[in-house]
Formats: sequence, C-alpha cells, structure tokens
Amino acid sequence: MLMRGGTSKGPYFNLADLPQDRKVLEKVLLAVMGSPDERQTDGLGGAAWLTSKTMMVGPSSRPDIDIEFLFGQVLIDEARVDFKPNCGNLTAAIGPFAIESGLVATDDPVTKLRILNLNTDAIIEAVIQTPDGKITYEGTTEIDGVPGASAPIELFFSNLVGSRTGKLLPTGNTVDVFEGVEVSCVDAAIPMVIARAEQFGLTGYEMPDEIDANRTFFEKLERVRIAASHAMGMGDPTGSVVPKFCIVSAPQRGGTICARYMVPQTCHRTFPLVGSQCLAAACITTGTVVDGLANVSSASRQTVNIEHPVGILATVIEFSGSRAEPDIHGIGFVRTARALMEGRVFIPSAAWPETAEPSKV
Repeated sequence: MLMRGGTSKGPYFNLADLPQDRKVLEKVLLAVMGSPDERQTDGLGGAAWLTSKTMMVGPSSRPDIDIEFLFGQVLIDEARVDFKPNCGNLTAAIGPFAIESGLVATDDPVTKLRILNLNTDAIIEAVIQTPDGKITYEGTTEIDGVPGASAPIELFFSNLVGSRTGKLLPTGNTVDVFEGVEVSCVDAAIPMVIARAEQFGLTGYEMPDEIDANRTFFEKLERVRIAASHAMGMGDPTGSVVPKFCIVSAPQRGGTICARYMVPQTCHRTFPLVGSQCLAAACITTGTVVDGLANVSSASRQTVNIEHPVGILATVIEFSGSRAEPDIHGIGFVRTARALMEGRVFIPSAAWPETAEPSKV
C-alpha cells in the first residue's frame, strides 16, 4: 500500500513478502523506489527526501507488542538504503496499514496498539480511530505541512534515550566544541548534533532553498558532524545520515524553539518527528546549546512547539527528576495518515536473484 503518514509518504509492505537477507532487501527497495536517480523515474520514489521512504510491517513474537516494523530511507542519488533511523511521520500509518492488511484486530471506537520499531527498539503506543471497528481517515485534525484535515492518530514513544549510544548525552558533556562550533550531542530517538544558527553565521530563520544554496555551510557542517560522531562513539559517519544535525534559534511565532533540520546535505522542508523528539529532550535538559533559547518550564509534562519552515510541530514530553538530569519517560504527538492506493509493484529479477522472472510484491 502507498500511504501518507504525517508529512511523508511511501510504500508499506508486509515483512513476510520481502527477502530476509538485508543486502537483497536493499536491492529490492532500491528497485521499488527507482534509486539511484535524482528523478527516480524508474520507480515509485517522488525524487524528494520525504517521498523516498519505505515501511515493512509484520506481527511480533513478543507478548507485549502487537506489531513491529522496519523503516528504510532510500537514498535518491546513491544505491543505498539507510536502516539506522526511524521515520516518526511514517510511523503514524503503521497502525492503519496493519489494520488494512488484517494483521491486527480492531476495537470500537478506537484501537490501541503497542508497536516496536526494529531500527531503534523504540516502543510506540498508537491510538487509531476505528468507529464500529472500522478504520476512518476522515476527521478535523490539521497538521502543518499537510493540506486538509483527517482523523487524529495519537503516538507516544518510549524507550527512546540512548537509541544508538546508550546515553542521552553520548559525549558526557552538555556542550562540546568541534571546528570552533559549540554543539550539544544528544541521543533520544535518534543521535543528533545541535548547534545555534549564529555559530554558522546564519539567523536560523532562513528557508530551506536559501540554506541549500549555502554550500559553505554544509561543508563546515559535515566537518563538525564527523568530529561529533567520533566523540559520540559512533565512528565515521561518512555516507550515513546518522548522526542528524539541526540548527536552532530563538522562537519568532510564539513557539518554544525555532529549528532547521539537515538530512544531512539539504535542509528538511518541515521537521521530522524523530528529530523533534531529540530536540525536545535537549530543550528540557539544562546546559545544552538550546538552554536559554527555548521557552520551557520545569513541568514534568509539557509541550515543546518547534517552529519549522512551514509551521509548528507540537511535541509532548514527559520526564521526572531535575532538568539537569531528566529521566525521560516518553515523547508523543498527534499525527494524521491516509491510505493512498494498494496494488502490486514489479521488481526486476536482477534485484531479487532467487527468482528468474520479475518479482512482484
């Protein structure tokens, strides 16, 4: 099924229909999306970061989990699929896809699911609107970056801290300096390097196209990202999108913080959920580069409103303890999703060597 989840869209598959071998799976997904090709002409990809994503869903053997999934970010200009991160926006459609595919039963008026992300081991509690036991996509919830309104889907993520490094602050410091740039290295949902925009000579209010044209910025960013990755114990990140990178500035539109997210050599057109989870964690942690810019309180549950290029992303975070050493219990959102189409995608036999004829899923 082709589905929109949040501000992204992509094909969703049943894991049982795909090859288990990761290298073969990578070739299959590249063929599905038409990569590497900047236009992705020979596949389903939309030639943009937000539309070159795939989800693979299946039942879980764990008694406390209803469904599990694997995310694959298909690179556009490289023959590679990044299985390290998760996509929070596409996660919004995991429950609907599982219901549409008959992988889970429904309740009335809502269906609550516990979902495991295989990329990061994060556990997500999802609440999907299913009046009379039937899924509905119609509703009045609006999210910035998506036209119209749809039924709300509540997502609450737990087990987020130290997704790759085992620590909220992988370097042991709230602030580090690399290439003369002060950054905070934070790992919640995804490892991310955060810097104030002014450290790069930017205001932080630039629009994505303006940032994309500033190649000097990205050259320096990559040097900082590489140094930070080593300091975080993650090794050389060349060729990987992790750790992520974002720049922050004071809010201008009544939000908590203003931010721009890099992916990593272009600026994200909105702001991804996994990035907002990490940024929210940085906002409530005393001493990070965000401290002093973000309008946060000491409340154990609060909403971090992230101003991004096309609107505001509301992110709810719950923690206990002091802001100096917060114990983060979970981070949640309200998203929307919609099933766009279902059918078969044809895969060249060269991508799936077990078959002599073109395969279809």
